[in-house]
Amino acid sequence: MRTASFLRILLTRSFKPFLFEGRFRNSLDFETLPDLGLYVHIPFCRSLCGFCPYCKVLYEPLKAAAYKAALLKEIDLVCAHMTEKKPVTSLYFGGGTPALMIDDLKDIIDRLKCHFTIAGGIGAELHPNDITEENLRALKDAGITMVSIGVQSFEESCLARLGRSNAGIYGRLQLVRDAGFDTIDVDLIFAVPGQTDEILARDISTAFAQGATQVSTYPFIDFTFADNTYKPMSKKVKKRMLNNLTKYCRSIHINRTSVWTFAREGTGKYSSVTREAFLGFGVSAASLLKDSFKINTFSIEAYIDRINGGCLPTSLTLDFTKRQRAAYFLFWSAYGMKIDPAEFEKIIGTKLRKMYRFELFAAEKLGCLRRAGEIYYITDKGAAFYHDIEQVYTTAYIDRMWNVSRIEAFPGRIILK
Repeated sequence: MRTASFLRILLTRSFKPFLFEGRFRNSLDFETLPDLGLYVHIPFCRSLCGFCPYCKVLYEPLKAAAYKAALLKEIDLVCAHMTEKKPVTSLYFGGGTPALMIDDLKDIIDRLKCHFTIAGGIGAELHPNDITEENLRALKDAGITMVSIGVQSFEESCLARLGRSNAGIYGRLQLVRDAGFDTIDVDLIFAVPGQTDEILARDISTAFAQGATQVSTYPFIDFTFADNTYKPMSKKVKKRMLNNLTKYCRSIHINRTSVWTFAREGTGKYSSVTREAFLGFGVSAASLLKDSFKINTFSIEAYIDRINGGCLPTSLTLDFTKRQRAAYFLFWSAYGMKIDPAEFEKIIGTKLRKMYRFELFAAEKLGCLRRAGEIYYITDKGAAFYHDIEQVYTTAYIDRMWNVSRIEAFPGRIILK
């Protein structure tokens, strides 16, 4: 917590905490925002994995039908004030397990297309058990161009510690390859108890050999509300594994595209969070606007009730100070390994080097940043430092906020110091 507080104070030049308040407006101001992305959360799963912290419930057909109806209403409520279609960069479906509502995805996409022109790809997360020829055809027919498959590991001993199994995974990945998606992302977890650098490298190599165009690797994080039988390995081991993984990917000519993702040269990127602004629909979905960050309620029942009452399901709102908005921009730009001063000025309204001259100078001297022309690039040393910061951020901020939100449908306020 002390590290998180220090970084917050350093970057925002203020002792003011991040204050999320339980209030909402029945309209969102997004029409003038450039490079807007869309996200839709599908919270249903066949079974609940203990390691997964995201908002999820067991699938029930009647509940899913009511949820779809509310989701379509939320889209219309959010877009009620629009006078013309707005271009957006992308659309992602996350979960949960979106394929459990596979017959509804086209209706949701069509409703969004009534209000938006989707210029980029449309992505959806897939559980390996949902990979069938029929489901893949349905995804393609709905307009899905990118898929992210939650493999987690190809090593059965690691999967057993996560409460998972990937029986038949190679045949399923063959079906995905044959379906012809533009981007195939494979999610892997590292620092699972018993996992070695050799196992992780083999997982990466296998993923690309089986058709992945991108691999997203995530450290095993034990959230306070998770139901994990096994605990993650130490922070020191996590950092070592990430560093060794980066070296291995470089040796097989795979590019590092963010702190935790690696991709083949020239392939499209699957990323639902690195956007200058985005709108989120569904339970727990977040919206990043010019000067605010909003989170929908985590309760499906409360979400449906609020929508049916003609109100947006916003649970918590953070109104950024200018410095807080700048810190948020830097956090996610650094995750993507690149900080663009022109983009910073467009979003924040102040030159990057004017606001953070000392921090940029220090980061360059310490070898965490490399400047090429006007752009700052995160080095491997900087990425290792970011990895440490993200772990602190997750523990101090995300864990607490999500834990409260899963218990209270509409919290009064959450103060993150």
